[in-house]
Amino acid sequence: MGLRRWLARQDPLGYVGPEAIRRRLLAAGAPTPSARTIARVLQRAGLTPQKRQRQRPPPPGWYLPAVAGGEAELDQLDVVEGLPLRGRGWVEVLTGISLWGKLALAEPILTGWRIDSIVPVLAAHWQQWGAPAYLQMDNDTRFAGSSRAVRRLGRLIRFCLTAGVVPVFVPPRETGFQAAVESFNALWQAKVWQRYRHRDLPQLVTRNRAFLQAHRALRHQEPSPRHRPPRLPASTVVFLRRTDAQGRIHLLGAQVAVSTRWPHRLVRVELDPRRQLLRAYALRRRQPTHQPLLVSRCFKLCPPATF
Repeated sequence: MGLRRWLARQDPLGYVGPEAIRRRLLAAGAPTPSARTIARVLQRAGLTPQKRQRQRPPPPGWYLPAVAGGEAELDQLDVVEGLPLRGRGWVEVLTGISLWGKLALAEPILTGWRIDSIVPVLAAHWQQWGAPAYLQMDNDTRFAGSSRAVRRLGRLIRFCLTAGVVPVFVPPRETGFQAAVESFNALWQAKVWQRYRHRDLPQLVTRNRAFLQAHRALRHQEPSPRHRPPRLPASTVVFLRRTDAQGRIHLLGAQVAVSTRWPHRLVRVELDPRRQLLRAYALRRRQPTHQPLLVSRCFKLCPPATF
């Protein structure tokens, strides 16, 4: 133990592990066991850090069985805000990335993204590359609709359903579910926004197109489970939520009781707007394939869905 203290204080490198102890003993001409033997001695003495036991992470898209099994594609959508273009205004970028195919989307504008501008971009993107089975978003009002519109489906939700794409909304204030698009956002800002000094929006758009073309050539994987529109309308909206202490969730401005046996836990809520039927399934990362039905109940919309 004194040798480890000496190494920590006097050795130029400051290493105190088995290899460093063995090198010092060899240099001193002392009887020297192997590094593995020294490591076992240190472990028995409690002088080595315990390795953290990590659970194996669930597969990508584990909360949607069809996506986890590779049978369906999921696109993640986001908006990057607060990018100042000198003398021109503030830039917002609509970004997206597919979970399996790594198909990227990035569209910068100056006026700010609204539902009227998001829909044409998505429609053109899906027309060119094919539509995914699922479109995953956060709970931004541009995506989910106004928080004051209780039990109403937002315009983007209705557009997705009409296009045959199931909209998926991640739990509020929880990270990880949008990790793919957040990583792409950081890449786009590093390789496009911060890399150059843009004179105006057309120059930014030109550089963005070159980046997308190169990114798709390098990362886009074919074939991926995408479908060309038009498709039959989808019949489900998916909400990932976490229950409170009483096993309740907040959904479209309404409070819904799920299960008192599932407090502070993740659930996948599947809402059928036409039948006005809600089903909630239990989710656990440690058991990603075990998703039992917790409750099935009526959930009335105002007004009833017509699309």
